[in-house]
Amino acid sequence: MSTWETVLTIAGLVLITIATRGFFILPERELPMPEWLREGLRYAPIGALVAVIAPELVMSQGRLIGTWMDARLFGAAAATAWFVWRRDMLGTILVGTGVMLIFRMGLGW
Repeated sequence: MSTWETVLTIAGLVLITIATRGFFILPERELPMPEWLREGLRYAPIGALVAVIAPELVMSQGRLIGTWMDARLFGAAAATAWFVWRRDMLGTILVGTGVMLIFRMGLGW
């Protein structure tokens, strides 16, 4: 690409980003939204998180894992238990990662 094509591409991406992000920020008053949509959007972040994490936990190289001897399963179980017990996100990450590393490095899973 030439210099002008690069500059034009970057400028276009900036405009698209401002338009899509500004749609929620720029209006002076809150946009009307039906209550059912507002209620449904409350669950969008957890749905997206599950959609990203679940396949990583139960699949390996595009196939379902064939054994329970997988460090990811134990790390996820330990992280879940920690979060239920303490409601602490940093601790959840540290415990889950720590357990997974112990099983991977210690047991070679």
